[in-house]
Amino acid sequence: MKYIITGSLGNISRPVTKNLVAAGHDVTVISSSADKKSEIESLGATAAIGSVTDAGFLKTTFQNADVAYLMIPSSFALTDYAAFQLEVADKYLDALKSSNIKHVVLLSSLGAQMRKGAGPIDALGYLEEKLPELPDLNVNFLRPSYFFSNLFSLAGMIKHAGIAGNNFGDTDEKLVLTHTDHIAEVATDALLHLFTGKNITNIANDERHPSEIAAVLGNAVAKPNTPWITFSDDDAYKGMLGAGLNESFAKLYLAMGQALRSGKMQEEYWKNRPEKLGDYKLEDFAKEFAGAYAGA
Repeated sequence: MKYIITGSLGNISRPVTKNLVAAGHDVTVISSSADKKSEIESLGATAAIGSVTDAGFLKTTFQNADVAYLMIPSSFALTDYAAFQLEVADKYLDALKSSNIKHVVLLSSLGAQMRKGAGPIDALGYLEEKLPELPDLNVNFLRPSYFFSNLFSLAGMIKHAGIAGNNFGDTDEKLVLTHTDHIAEVATDALLHLFTGKNITNIANDERHPSEIAAVLGNAVAKPNTPWITFSDDDAYKGMLGAGLNESFAKLYLAMGQALRSGKMQEEYWKNRPEKLGDYKLEDFAKEFAGAYAGA
C-alpha cells in the first residue's frame, strides 16, 4: 500500500510513519521544512517537501497513493488561523478528487459534529462534512479529546497566581483528556486495518473534572489545594492575549472553551464512549507537568 502522511514528523505523524514502514508499506511524508528531509528518509519513508496550501504540489503527491492520513497543521505565527484551516481543507479535497486515494483517516476532534461554534475545530467539522461527498471514498474520522499538552499552559498560572482555570469548568461535566501517543496508536490501527464507508472513532485516555485536574497538578508541584477558577469570557480572552496568543488564536480558543462549557463539544463522546481508554492518565501527565512548571 502507498500511504500519504501529513503533519511532517509531529508527535502523531512520526510514530505513525515508523509503524507503517515497519509493516512494510510505501510511505510518503509531507513536510513544509526541507530540514526534515533527511530525518524522514532515515525512517525509511519518502520525503515530499512542500506546502499543504500548494494545490499543484498536493495533487502531484496524492496522485498515485492508496491511503491518506490527513491533519491540518498549526502555527501560532498565523494571523488568521481559521482562514488557513479552511484553505488547507479545500486543497486536500481538490487533491483527493484527482487522486487514486480511496481511504482517508482524518485527525479530527471531539466537537467536530457541531460543525460551527467550536473554534479551531470548525474546519475539521467542515472536512468531516465534505469528505464523504467524494465518490467511492472511505473515511475514518478520529476524534480525540482535549490534549493533555494543552494543560501545560496552566504552569505559569499555578506558579504565579496559585490557581488554575479557563472559561469552562463550572459544571459537573468531566473534561475528556487525550495523549498524542494514544492517538498515534489508534491512527496506526485505523491505517493498517482499512475500512469501508464512514466511521467515527472517539479517542480518550482519561476523564477528570477540572477541579480535580487543578488539584492533581497542584500536588505535583507542591501547591496543594490549587483551585480551578472558571473565568469570564472577557477575562479568559484578555489572559490569552497577555500570555502572547494573537487575536486569531485567542478567539478560537475562547469559542472552544464556550463549547466545552455548554456541554456541546463533548456531547457526542458521552453517547459513544470508547470501550477502552488509553493507559496514560492524569497522574502520569502530572510528572511531565512538574518539569514544565520548574521552567515556567
